[in-house]
Amino acid sequence: MIADKMVSLVKNSSAIRAMFEEGKILAAKYGAENVYDFSLGNPNVPAPVQVKEAIIEELNKEDPVVLHGYMNNSGYEDVRDAIAQSINKKFDTAFTEKNIIMTVGAAGGLNVILKTLLNPGDEVIAIAPYFGEYNSYVSNYDGKIVVVSPNTVDFQPNLEEMEQKITAKTKAVIINSPNNPTGVVYSEATIMKMADMLRAKQKEFGTDIYLISDEPYRELAYDGVEVPYLTKYYENAIIGYSFSKSLSLPGERIGYLVISNEVADFEDVLAAANVATRILGYVNAPSLMQKAVAKCLDAQADVPYYDRNRETLYSGLKEMGFECIKPEGAFYLFMKSPIADEKEFCQAAKKHNILIVPGSSFACPGYVRIAYCVSYETIVNSMPGFKALAEEFLG
Repeated sequence: MIADKMVSLVKNSSAIRAMFEEGKILAAKYGAENVYDFSLGNPNVPAPVQVKEAIIEELNKEDPVVLHGYMNNSGYEDVRDAIAQSINKKFDTAFTEKNIIMTVGAAGGLNVILKTLLNPGDEVIAIAPYFGEYNSYVSNYDGKIVVVSPNTVDFQPNLEEMEQKITAKTKAVIINSPNNPTGVVYSEATIMKMADMLRAKQKEFGTDIYLISDEPYRELAYDGVEVPYLTKYYENAIIGYSFSKSLSLPGERIGYLVISNEVADFEDVLAAANVATRILGYVNAPSLMQKAVAKCLDAQADVPYYDRNRETLYSGLKEMGFECIKPEGAFYLFMKSPIADEKEFCQAAKKHNILIVPGSSFACPGYVRIAYCVSYETIVNSMPGFKALAEEFLG
């Protein structure tokens, strides 16, 4: 018999993943070209050629026993140093290899830092809409997720409500910018207000509140929008990064944590994160991919590719009468459902072989997420189906 905690998790398994599997079934039945699967943030853009070249170079130059062997739980020192220097160059910071822990993707990094920080009953604030797996990551360590309701005007965080929900038990706040599912970038003004609020709350309660920034979409920003680097605004900020989206490597599971020297109890946090990496079973991030990404830190994500998809999808849906805000980053568009029950709308979309994700999966019912990290042809060819939905639900 499986664990009691797993019973509900199995029953409520990710709607996004279930839809992805359904998409494969529909593709086999109708042909992949006739199915418009916008369910999963799985980049359609191939990895930059530098990645392949770096992998081949490492395979050819390294002793395979060494290359595929264990290393420090934090990762290779030279890789961590290269990443630290790259961050310093981009954001005028002063990190060293000591501030970097290589992780099994951003998800692995979030689990490592939550394992490091949480005691049973500690509260972690998430701002809706948010990536639903945060619920599981927090409950993994017997923490309690506290949700700040969505601000559906512009999807910037509802700071007034957040302030009310911070308590003496609040251990961390998780933010995600550029945001999945809205594509919104949290502005510098928002980040500065949030940082001031957290400092005041730390002083009020005599506690440390860590701001954990989940940043797999950092490089995917449009129209000159800048994404604030959190350690420059708040002392107790910890960055979780992934190469999954920027280098189109989601299946390789490679990322890192940035733990600033300014973080409260820095040495203890760093030591605990190293131990958490091991005892969670990760042991270390994939060795070959550590070496490969270190050689690709200046590689550029194909932002123009995603931008064309963004413009085509957004303008097309707006012209049909659908309500949505224009994404500033990532590769998702968050559209208001034309009916209150967005799950019913998602079911109706399937009649046109269109797969989209209900907003309730992100704690924001009444909306749907459309992942436009697909081929441009998928965007164009899906338009007649969206048009039919507009005629059915908008008149």
